[in-house]
Amino acid sequence: MVQATPFLLLLSLALVAPGLCARKSSLLQCVLTGRWANDLGSNMTIGAMNAKGEFSGSYHTAVSATSNTIQLSPLQGSQHRTNQNSQPTFGFTVKWTFSDSITVFTGQCFVDADGKEVLKTMWLLRSRVDNIKDDWKATR
Repeated sequence: MVQATPFLLLLSLALVAPGLCARKSSLLQCVLTGRWANDLGSNMTIGAMNAKGEFSGSYHTAVSATSNTIQLSPLQGSQHRTNQNSQPTFGFTVKWTFSDSITVFTGQCFVDADGKEVLKTMWLLRSRVDNIKDDWKATR
């Protein structure tokens, strides 16, 4: 289970692999494909996007509330683009391989004033609970 706060945490993921920012029609374009890291030390890799905007990859979290050994976990997602020059919105799901929980992320890719790609995301984590009476504490 990933460590959570009482509210949804805003994550800023900065691109690790330089040079993935594409120039098109003199506008900078965000490209989700590549390796990303956040300020907590977690990282993810997003593979090639198909024609529908679907992608898969992996996520390695640096934070966890479980005593289990943290393991690389698969992710599945999709992006939405209104045109080729947009800074796309996207969402993906991580199925944690080391705990009985799933996290969904939603966000948008931006190109900042320095030309750096930045992902702004919100996440929601759902953990398994033993009965419906504990449902209130299962989502963070």
